[in-house]
Amino acid sequence: MVGAMPAAEALPREVTAGNGYGAKHLHLQLPTPPKQQQQPAEAECRWYEEEIDDDLKLCYALNSVLHRGASKYQEIALLDTKHFGKALIIDGKMQSTEMDEFIYHESLIHPPLLFHPNPKTVFIMGGGEGSAAREVLRHKTVQRVVMCDIDQEVVDFCRTYLTVNREAFSSDKLCLIINDARVELEKSREKFDVIVGDLSDPVEGGPCYQLYTKSFYEHIVKSKLNDHGIFVTQAGPAGVLTHKEVFSSIYNTLRHVFKYVKAYTAHVPSFADTWGWVMASDHPFDLNAQQINERIKHRIVGELLYLSGESLISSTTLNKSVHQSLLNETHVYTEDDARFIYGHGRACCA
Repeated sequence: MVGAMPAAEALPREVTAGNGYGAKHLHLQLPTPPKQQQQPAEAECRWYEEEIDDDLKLCYALNSVLHRGASKYQEIALLDTKHFGKALIIDGKMQSTEMDEFIYHESLIHPPLLFHPNPKTVFIMGGGEGSAAREVLRHKTVQRVVMCDIDQEVVDFCRTYLTVNREAFSSDKLCLIINDARVELEKSREKFDVIVGDLSDPVEGGPCYQLYTKSFYEHIVKSKLNDHGIFVTQAGPAGVLTHKEVFSSIYNTLRHVFKYVKAYTAHVPSFADTWGWVMASDHPFDLNAQQINERIKHRIVGELLYLSGESLISSTTLNKSVHQSLLNETHVYTEDDARFIYGHGRACCA
């Protein structure tokens, strides 16, 4: 996802980015050893801490901080981590890293496009970094991609500095729109073969949680799909201990809107968890591994790094704990009864 970046500016020993709610989501710490154990300056190490819960943090050793700032909607940081390379952080949450972003984006994009008989038009909600569009544009059948992200600053930054996605941003097939995806999709006269939710996690006060609701899926998304259309969304953490945060609820919500709903997961190392996606359609997902491999061979330009027919089919087999939770889930995601990932966004939606 993340390519070459400008050199980092000098940093104070500790930098904390607030979020307007008092919580410290973006915590960049530069520890100083005790005097008696003082090491040479080059041995010191910066750290990025991500709060997972009140009593749990993940720490990533840094080479440098390449960018940090705040738009109207979100806090933004670009880090050069020692283990995962360049990493994009939004509202204190790891979005992707150059070492393993292919797992997330191949899993998000290729399953719905491969299950669709002949995908020509795709609408991407969010996706400002450009990686989702990059993967969509690898499909030979695709003629038009509309990518709608609410945050101009995030898009401009990624468009300028994420070199791996420059070809996608410059494609004649890509139509880039800066707007609320809900508003844009609702007013569109166009229908699409595939609609993709490449959205930030639903955090309280963030700009995206209304795009996970039953009313949005039912009255806007479904009405903008062509016959045999498929909707897919990222659905948050899906591990044994984390899948009840939003994954099971998103799955159950889509079951109330579409006839066929398929949940699948993959481990993303930089997230330190299993991640979930959910596909939905009014037509069954009935391809086998061999048929998927044939479509990969004939439809996709270049070699996939992660996904194959076998791995896609196996990713839909969930462990017993998660499977039972999805079957037993009763919560339906609404504007008045939403679930959130731990943390707070920068701006509330009107």
